[in-house]
Amino acid sequence: MFKKVLIANRGEIAVRVMRTLKEMGIKSVAVYSDIDRKSLHVNVADEAYPLGGKTSAESYLVMEKIIEAAKKSGAEAIHPGYGFLSENEKFAKMCEENNIVFIGPPPKAIVSMGDKVTARRIMQEAGVPIIPGLEKDGLSEDEAFEFAKKVGFPVMIKASAGGGGKGMRKVENESDFSKFFRQAKSEALSSFGDDRVYIEKFLEEPRHIEIQILGDKHGNVIYLGERECSVQRRHQKVIEESPSPFIDEEMRRKMGETAVKAAKAVGYYNAGTVEFLVDKYKNFYFLEMNTRLQVEHPVTEWVTGIDLVEYQIRVAAGERLDIKQEDVKLKGHAIECRIYAEDPEKNFMPSPGKIERLLTPSGPGVRDDSGVFEGAEVSLYYDPMISKLTVFHRNRDMAIKRMLRALDEYVVAGIKTNIDFHKKVLTHPDFVKGKYDTTFIDNNIDSLLERDDKDRDVAIIAALIEYYSKEDKPSKKPVNKSSRWKDYAKNCWTI
Repeated sequence: MFKKVLIANRGEIAVRVMRTLKEMGIKSVAVYSDIDRKSLHVNVADEAYPLGGKTSAESYLVMEKIIEAAKKSGAEAIHPGYGFLSENEKFAKMCEENNIVFIGPPPKAIVSMGDKVTARRIMQEAGVPIIPGLEKDGLSEDEAFEFAKKVGFPVMIKASAGGGGKGMRKVENESDFSKFFRQAKSEALSSFGDDRVYIEKFLEEPRHIEIQILGDKHGNVIYLGERECSVQRRHQKVIEESPSPFIDEEMRRKMGETAVKAAKAVGYYNAGTVEFLVDKYKNFYFLEMNTRLQVEHPVTEWVTGIDLVEYQIRVAAGERLDIKQEDVKLKGHAIECRIYAEDPEKNFMPSPGKIERLLTPSGPGVRDDSGVFEGAEVSLYYDPMISKLTVFHRNRDMAIKRMLRALDEYVVAGIKTNIDFHKKVLTHPDFVKGKYDTTFIDNNIDSLLERDDKDRDVAIIAALIEYYSKEDKPSKKPVNKSSRWKDYAKNCWTI
């Protein structure tokens, strides 16, 4: 087993990895930019090395600096967390070339699954269902348009090298096709340096359901149930839960076995996620594979009792999985809310600044994976996520109530957050019934942004007017200059 591991990341995920390393008796090494000098992950680590710079491009994305820090510290392995270099095959190769273990999948699997066109082709050959679509190098607008007419509108145009909703456009009708096709290509080029796009049939009432898999270097791969991630805004996940309220045991088994098939098709090991789109008829189709630890991994850890980071480290060290598929038993229900420093009433704009006061929820079945503390600065240079709040209870109804209790306890002052927005989602009748898909937020955005305290400001002004209007008037009541306690004391003194 490793004695020292460097975490090539920041914020909550760096702290999350360090906690497991500590429990395993492994020393942790942090790296940090100039802005993150006083960050929580730096304080939690056993050692810390500066990278310099403010932006991620000047610090956490500079591979040479990360490798140099690992060598200086004597770290035998690097955990990339998520984002930054976690799905960069060049960095994974650099680690190998410098005799440092990359805690992640093999570079070849990263390459295969990183390009969506290549991934679709591999999945098709492996017998994994994919959404009817057309992909080819140099796909022209005319070819894409002919395909759209053939399968019928609406269709989705997606960036081949994309992710996170960048370079993605839904086209409802023929008249919009040309405009959105060009927009998708332009955004793909600016976001990924690659303007290739492909086209897919748009699914009705689509749900985003993903399967967590775990594999070792000895050819063993298992699945750890699913996560429902359909509550999204602009293709970014907002709330996740496990198990999904939409699928049954038989469908879970089929999706799980398909995910294992997909992972084996690219020789995958370590933790990974196979994402599917599911239509209202419960047909599921391969969407993409994330070759890293997911942000929402805690919900899987709640329902399986398995520490995914611990298994990532053990697999990277060459150990065999000591759990088989039949050992995986899902229990209870877990929900995750991503707490962001953002202002939902201003189109979810980031809300950077100093956290003046912070009170995080706790109690039975509550976990808050955070990278901040009271007095910390939320910077504009990085993702504005404050923490991942997850809860666990014996069933979905109780898990929702527990999450609402936890959100009520969560106090963040000095910056805006989306805490109240989460409460609106969790109490929406359709969410409570489990009747939602990926259009849920877009279709309900007005009601989700309504404020319970919309008359609060008016009430405060009225109260102040009433108070000050009385303050200058002499009171008609006699002033009571004494009290029962004073009278009692006087009597005591006179005795």
